[in-house]
Amino acid sequence: MGTRHSRVLHRSLRETPPLAVGGEGVWLIAEDGRRILDGSGGAAVSCLGHQHPRVIEAISRQASKLAYAHTGFFSSEPAEALADLLVGDEPGGLGYVYLVSGGSEAIEASIKLARQYFIESGQPQRQHFIARRQSYHGNTLGALAAGGNAWRREPYAPLLSAAFSHVTPAFAYHERRDDESEAGFTARLAAELEAEFRRLGPDTVAAFIAEPVVGATAGCVPPPEGYFRAVREICDRHGALLILDEVMCGMGRTGTLHAWEQEGIAPDIQAIAKGLGGGYQPIGAMLASADIIDAIRRGSGSFQHGHTYLAHPIACAAALEVQRIISEEKLLERVTDLGRHLERRLTERFGNHRHVGDIRGRGLFQAIELVADRGSRAPFDPGLKLNQRIKAAAFESGLACYPAGGTMDGRSGDHVMLAPPYIATSDDIDMIVDRLGSAVDGALKTIGH
Repeated sequence: MGTRHSRVLHRSLRETPPLAVGGEGVWLIAEDGRRILDGSGGAAVSCLGHQHPRVIEAISRQASKLAYAHTGFFSSEPAEALADLLVGDEPGGLGYVYLVSGGSEAIEASIKLARQYFIESGQPQRQHFIARRQSYHGNTLGALAAGGNAWRREPYAPLLSAAFSHVTPAFAYHERRDDESEAGFTARLAAELEAEFRRLGPDTVAAFIAEPVVGATAGCVPPPEGYFRAVREICDRHGALLILDEVMCGMGRTGTLHAWEQEGIAPDIQAIAKGLGGGYQPIGAMLASADIIDAIRRGSGSFQHGHTYLAHPIACAAALEVQRIISEEKLLERVTDLGRHLERRLTERFGNHRHVGDIRGRGLFQAIELVADRGSRAPFDPGLKLNQRIKAAAFESGLACYPAGGTMDGRSGDHVMLAPPYIATSDDIDMIVDRLGSAVDGALKTIGH
């Protein structure tokens, strides 16, 4: 962009990012003609890659018919069709959809719905929400309060609600003790959650909120075996709801449409977003159990919440087409197969790397964690900003990936997340891993490792 002064408030106020001028499948094209391999779909968003002709056509078709109608007056065909596709057969008891513009909005709606449900079912004392440290639920104030991302929370701490408390994350690499079995780790986490219910007063807890596979804050962390069955049992026993945040890990990213399908349980309320519309339009959704909605229908008769762009027709048309493509092209099977290939390639490239302590994830949602010392799992000094160095080195070599810091505790630790499009080929996966390998080694050299 040369020296042109940008009036856009960019993420860094010290440097203006290059302009993306086009996209093609797994590639993004920069203004200078460089082609960047999109290895993380931005933030696990672009599940169908870029400029998919069918989605572009669906958007244009809808825009030419009806761009916008306020939900205070009208519904629209794409909104009704998308809702039918998502919950028409009531997966896990989820029977209704609230269509919003992104993940944070979906989480805010989930928190509010849980609260309103308990008011209307005669339990207004239920006003506490339990979540986990090293989780992320969005950047609006309610979602930020629910999340356990220390760095993101810190400046806004005085504004965050005391209704939220946090327990230990189900993060085996850092939290499981050396002498502890997987079952023992799960049991200890369950006991801690039970203790938190008791500390707050079991009949004052509205919900437990968690990501089935933790996204960007900890880097693709899957739960230990049996963890969510234990969590579900505790919530049920105390009459609390289970809210699952699948904004990043859901909609096929882990190989099943919903990540919870692999846990043998279902939530009462679920948030989805990124993979729902694949980035083609801003869209998110809250899925809610038929029981909850029926109780409110019998009570006040309406959800006391709303946004201007609820169920936006063009956004719904885009998401509908994205979901139809995933289904018709059997892309969930492809995510599973490519995911195995990605895991195999990451293990070959980084399994014996002296500064990679953990390789983890599910499906096309995987991460490596960098450590100064593998034996002690000690992280690099956060002042070195290793994750930022890797991001820059990767971008230089034509790879966009998603590195982040604070992996361990919100301050220390570095990981790199990969979330390639479901339409990627095994050659694309090989190229992503090769380029990441060079970027990691290049970045380590710059800090004398």
